[in-house]
Amino acid sequence: MNINYYKEYAFLERHHWWFRVRGKIISKLISNSFETIENKQLNILNIGAATGKTSELLSKFGKVISLEYDKDCCDYAEQQFNLDIIHGSILDLPFKEEEFDLVCAFDVIEHVKDDRLGVQEMRRVCKRDGLIVLTVPAYMFLWSHHDEVNHHYRRYTLKNLKELVKKEDLIPVRATFYNTLLFLPIALFRLLSKMIPEKLIRKGAGSDATLHNSNSLISRILYRIFSLELSLLNVFNLPFGVSIFLSLSKNKR
Repeated sequence: MNINYYKEYAFLERHHWWFRVRGKIISKLISNSFETIENKQLNILNIGAATGKTSELLSKFGKVISLEYDKDCCDYAEQQFNLDIIHGSILDLPFKEEEFDLVCAFDVIEHVKDDRLGVQEMRRVCKRDGLIVLTVPAYMFLWSHHDEVNHHYRRYTLKNLKELVKKEDLIPVRATFYNTLLFLPIALFRLLSKMIPEKLIRKGAGSDATLHNSNSLISRILYRIFSLELSLLNVFNLPFGVSIFLSLSKNKR
């Protein structure tokens, strides 16, 4: 893949309003799901680390091992960010059983055809008293060029995501949608974008995530609106949204 794609994605991960707020939401929900997280240095696996921003985010909770499927992306992250990253697949994790306290895959399993095998592998390498965390895009009716350029196989409902993890004897600890306050404008944009001729659609990392300059007024407004969900998620789960957060524990039968 063109090196410019990784440069663009690295910038998005660190500066775009959506990635910045998503990182805060994930951090908060992991802290809330792991009751003893502040008093323990966790052994963490971050699957699909890309250019490494999520690994930086997780590092405050303990020691992070980063894994990425795209070899060129691994090389770029090592060279540009000095990231210690392993080339590998969620479908065949190169780790022994019950090795990690926290196993994360942020917007990863929608990229693999056999998502059930991906969840099985996450369960295998997670400790008996550990935590698994997934984030995924929600609702197939929101499918757009954004999903195609990011090589997605599917989007999820909370119901079918819970059915998937239930097959692997995993128990939800926290299950919520997020990116709720901006759901209507995003849904409208995605639906209308299906009517735009393909030759006019912007090509690039993240697709519609790149439509606004990170320092523009509209980006600052979107950042503030999305950030309001941090307070809402302290009180209750959100009933719908563009994305889903799910933390899981093993059934300790």
